Amino acid sequence: MIPIVFQHEIQVKASDIDELNHVNNIVYLKYIQDVAQAHWESISHHPDMEAIRWVARRHEIDYLKQAFLGEILTVKTWVEGFTGVTSIRHCEIYKNEVLITKSKTIWVALDSISFKPRRLSTALVESFFED
Repeated sequence: MIPIVFQHEIQVKASDIDELNHVNNIVYLKYIQDVAQAHWESISHHPDMEAIRWVARRHEIDYLKQAFLGEILTVKTWVEGFTGVTSIRHCEIYKNEVLITKSKTIWVALDSISFKPRRLSTALVESFFED
Protein backbone atom coordinates (compact mmCIF):
# COMPACT_ATOMS: atom_id res chain seq x y z
CA MET A 1 0.00 0.00 0.00
CA ILE A 2 1.11 3.53 -0.79
CA PRO A 3 0.78 6.21 1.93
CA ILE A 4 -1.52 9.11 1.16
CA VAL A 5 0.44 12.35 1.52
CA PHE A 6 -1.51 15.12 3.20
CA GLN A 7 -0.35 18.72 2.97
CA HIS A 8 -1.27 22.22 3.97
CA GLU A 9 0.33 25.63 4.05
CA ILE A 10 1.35 27.77 7.01
CA GLN A 11 2.29 31.42 7.01
CA VAL A 12 4.96 32.18 9.59
CA LYS A 13 3.57 34.52 12.28
CA ALA A 14 5.40 36.95 14.55
CA SER A 15 4.75 34.64 17.53
CA ASP A 16 6.66 31.85 15.69
CA ILE A 17 9.89 33.90 15.63
CA ASP A 18 12.63 33.67 18.28
CA GLU A 19 15.44 36.01 19.32
CA LEU A 20 17.48 34.88 16.29
CA ASN A 21 14.71 36.24 14.01
CA HIS A 22 13.76 32.86 12.56
CA VAL A 23 11.15 30.21 13.37
CA ASN A 24 11.89 28.76 16.80
CA ASN A 25 12.70 25.04 16.92
CA ILE A 26 9.79 24.30 19.25
CA VAL A 27 7.41 25.96 16.76
CA TYR A 28 8.40 23.36 14.15
CA LEU A 29 7.21 20.72 16.61
CA LYS A 30 3.87 22.56 16.79
CA TYR A 31 3.69 22.60 12.99
CA ILE A 32 4.37 18.84 12.97
CA GLN A 33 1.66 18.17 15.54
CA ASP A 34 -0.81 20.49 13.80
CA VAL A 35 -0.39 18.80 10.41
CA ALA A 36 -0.75 15.35 12.03
CA GLN A 37 -4.03 16.50 13.60
CA ALA A 38 -5.23 18.03 10.33
CA HIS A 39 -4.42 14.79 8.49
CA TRP A 40 -6.30 12.76 11.11
CA GLU A 41 -9.30 15.10 10.84
CA SER A 42 -9.24 14.81 7.04
CA ILE A 43 -10.09 11.11 7.51
CA SER A 44 -12.98 12.14 9.80
CA HIS A 45 -15.59 10.31 7.77
CA HIS A 46 -14.52 7.05 9.43
CA PRO A 47 -16.83 5.97 12.30
CA ASP A 48 -14.00 4.63 14.55
CA MET A 49 -12.17 7.96 14.80
CA GLU A 50 -13.95 9.33 17.87
CA ALA A 51 -12.76 6.31 19.87
CA ILE A 52 -9.06 7.16 19.34
CA ARG A 53 -6.71 9.79 20.79
CA TRP A 54 -2.99 10.03 20.01
CA VAL A 55 0.08 10.67 22.15
CA ALA A 56 3.63 11.05 20.90
CA ARG A 57 6.19 8.52 22.09
CA ARG A 58 9.17 9.89 20.17
CA HIS A 59 10.00 12.80 17.85
CA GLU A 60 13.08 12.98 15.64
CA ILE A 61 13.47 16.34 13.93
CA ASP A 62 16.16 17.45 11.50
CA TYR A 63 16.44 21.23 11.10
CA LEU A 64 18.01 21.83 7.69
CA LYS A 65 17.33 25.49 6.86
CA GLN A 66 15.62 28.49 8.44
CA ALA A 67 12.23 30.10 7.91
CA PHE A 68 11.37 33.74 8.59
CA LEU A 69 8.43 36.00 9.35
CA GLY A 70 5.73 36.09 6.68
CA GLU A 71 7.05 33.18 4.63
CA ILE A 72 4.65 30.53 3.37
CA LEU A 73 5.64 26.98 4.29
CA THR A 74 4.24 23.80 2.77
CA VAL A 75 3.90 21.03 5.34
CA LYS A 76 3.54 17.44 4.11
CA THR A 77 2.83 14.36 6.20
CA TRP A 78 2.12 10.68 5.73
CA VAL A 79 1.91 7.54 7.82
CA GLU A 80 4.58 4.96 7.07
CA GLY A 81 2.68 2.20 8.81
CA PHE A 82 0.89 0.89 11.85
CA THR A 83 2.17 -1.80 14.23
CA GLY A 84 -0.03 -2.82 17.13
CA VAL A 85 -1.03 0.42 18.83
CA THR A 86 1.70 2.58 17.26
CA SER A 87 2.15 4.40 14.00
CA ILE A 88 5.17 6.00 12.39
CA ARG A 89 4.44 9.37 10.81
CA HIS A 90 6.77 11.42 8.65
CA CYS A 91 6.60 15.15 8.10
CA GLU A 92 8.47 17.43 5.74
CA ILE A 93 8.35 21.21 5.74
CA TYR A 94 9.26 23.10 2.56
CA LYS A 95 9.95 26.74 1.75
CA ASN A 96 9.81 27.51 -1.97
CA GLU A 97 10.03 23.77 -2.71
CA VAL A 98 13.24 23.46 -0.65
CA LEU A 99 13.15 21.01 2.27
CA ILE A 100 13.86 22.92 5.48
CA THR A 101 12.75 20.46 8.20
CA LYS A 102 11.94 16.76 8.31
CA SER A 103 10.70 14.59 11.13
CA LYS A 104 9.68 11.10 12.13
CA THR A 105 7.28 10.60 15.03
CA ILE A 106 6.12 7.45 16.76
CA TRP A 107 2.53 7.92 17.88
CA VAL A 108 0.56 5.67 20.25
CA ALA A 109 -3.19 5.23 19.80
CA LEU A 110 -5.25 5.45 22.99
CA ASP A 111 -8.88 4.64 23.68
CA SER A 112 -10.63 8.02 24.06
CA ILE A 113 -12.43 6.92 27.25
CA SER A 114 -10.00 4.68 29.14
CA PHE A 115 -6.80 6.25 27.72
CA LYS A 116 -5.35 2.75 27.43
CA PRO A 117 -3.51 1.72 24.26
CA ARG A 118 -5.91 0.67 21.50
CA ARG A 119 -5.42 -0.88 18.09
CA LEU A 120 -7.01 0.75 15.09
CA SER A 121 -9.49 -1.16 12.98
CA THR A 122 -8.24 -2.47 9.64
CA ALA A 123 -10.69 -0.18 7.83
CA LEU A 124 -9.34 2.91 9.62
CA VAL A 125 -5.72 1.92 8.93
CA GLU A 126 -6.54 1.40 5.25
CA SER A 127 -7.91 4.94 4.97
CA PHE A 128 -4.33 6.27 5.24
CA PHE A 129 -3.18 4.36 2.17
CA GLU A 130 -4.05 3.93 -1.49
CA ASP A 131 -3.80 0.69 -3.40
